[in-house]
Amino acid sequence: MLLPIFLLLGLAIIGASVWLAYWLAKPPVHQYLVTPEQFAHLSDRGVKVTDETWTNKDGSKARGWLLRGATNAPAVILLHRYGADRSWLLNLGVKLNEGTNFTVLWPDLRGHGENAPLKSSSFGTLESDDVSAAIDYLGSLKTPQGQPLVSDQIGIYGVELGGYAALIAASGDTGVRALALDSLPSTPDQLVKTVVKERTGIDNGLLHMLARGGVRLYFLRRYQNADACRSASVMNGRKLLLMAGGGSGSLRDSTIAVARCFPQPSDVEVNSDLMITGFDLSAATSEQSEAYDRRVIEFFDKSLRAKP
Repeated sequence: MLLPIFLLLGLAIIGASVWLAYWLAKPPVHQYLVTPEQFAHLSDRGVKVTDETWTNKDGSKARGWLLRGATNAPAVILLHRYGADRSWLLNLGVKLNEGTNFTVLWPDLRGHGENAPLKSSSFGTLESDDVSAAIDYLGSLKTPQGQPLVSDQIGIYGVELGGYAALIAASGDTGVRALALDSLPSTPDQLVKTVVKERTGIDNGLLHMLARGGVRLYFLRRYQNADACRSASVMNGRKLLLMAGGGSGSLRDSTIAVARCFPQPSDVEVNSDLMITGFDLSAATSEQSEAYDRRVIEFFDKSLRAKP
């Protein structure tokens, strides 16, 4: 007599966990904070930003803004956090281009941005392959004279979801020479936990367990809970800037933990007590935002600048 009750209860739990995963995988979509056309009133480089598309590894469509730099100069990819979009990093990218003349690419990660071609985020699992596709796209760019636009020196800046995807992608691509990672989760499971707390306002173990189980059922074999530390451990000869602060929550501890995984500590700079990070940059004053941007720009300029 109890068997049907337990069966219904089990089905209800499974259904609730899959629905929760489905809801979490659909990031809130906002109007872009600023577009290149609007930014042109602040900098003439805004006029030079173009809207580009390319193909991901799985055949899906990707999109982003592109600001071309000097011929055969390095390029930097800027990756936003969960729930944000490329417009959150437009100001940083334009200033980086102005200060270094590097090419800058701002992709919208899966499920993010207005009218996103892909409606679901995979919490970093598929996004890492998308970052690899973005790197390939940069390598395909040519000047009007047919020369490669971008050199073999690539940098990636990423916050939270973007940081995790950047690290996993870079571990398999030696062309990525510099990484600036902010509020880095150790696994997609930790990112799911962060998203649950952020979107529901509840920090509950049972809810986190349902979410973890739900994403595995929702994505099936596509969900890979790869450990960031394992990827970090194979990255020799890269320059790393790791950033976190009080506003990063539990991601501060995971960022510090991943810093210990890199094989050459001398290549890793850790700033773990920042007043403002990319995770909570929307709450920053103009002075704090300027100081943060300057730290990132100077890191890439120093790490990617070609030797005479």
